[in-house]
Amino acid sequence: MTRLNGKHALLTGAAGGIGLAVATAYLREGANCTVADIGAVPTPELAALMAANPDRLAYVPTDVTKLAQIDALITAAAARFGAITTLYNNAAIFDMAPLLESDEAMYDKIFAVNVKGAFFVMQKVLSHMVAQQVQGGAVINMASQAGRRGEALVSHYCASKAAIISYTQSAALAMAPHKIRVNGIAPGVIATPMWANVDALFAKYEHLPIGEKKRQVGLAVPLGYMGDPTDICGAAVFLASFESSYITAQTLNVDGGSVMS
Repeated sequence: MTRLNGKHALLTGAAGGIGLAVATAYLREGANCTVADIGAVPTPELAALMAANPDRLAYVPTDVTKLAQIDALITAAAARFGAITTLYNNAAIFDMAPLLESDEAMYDKIFAVNVKGAFFVMQKVLSHMVAQQVQGGAVINMASQAGRRGEALVSHYCASKAAIISYTQSAALAMAPHKIRVNGIAPGVIATPMWANVDALFAKYEHLPIGEKKRQVGLAVPLGYMGDPTDICGAAVFLASFESSYITAQTLNVDGGSVMS
């Protein structure tokens, strides 16, 4: 269980849900981890993981929409564990509304985190990797099955995740001469704490009972159920490891068969 031995992974949006599950997997595989999220202090779940790994896991509160805070995050991470070799670029938010009711504030909020924040975290970490001449550098950007197709109520979120898929391809080509790989993961419906909010929004706009949308989308998955955050960990470890050394510019669907590409 040391497929990431000697690596230093920086994970954003990792105080809970998928990000925390991946941080746990990275630690189990031998990596040192710097975790960033918006909260001033770690969540109880992250705090417990830190207590179990005091010498290998650090938390840096970070707002990824603030470029100075991204710089400070990278500086703090490198000071603690050395050069960053792996980026798990996960910080994102969700909101939705009918297309004709979606306002500028929603657009700005979603794109500030999901596109601007993700891009500049990636750009600044890649710059760090190039300057440090990192060998075997890997970036994993978190997209979504929503980035593969439009949805009537979820236009901004879908567009933001489509942008991540596109930036992944462009960055991979730009970084190929440096032998730094850039890939993405496009999860399907995953039962994270965020789904309570998602379900409530669908209930509002589709006039459904609470819990009904979650039930429906789980049944619509070809494998017949919603994924768990741990279902993303295999792909996240693989794309960070030497096993994927000849893979770049790809976005891997981890969605129970919902999207075929």
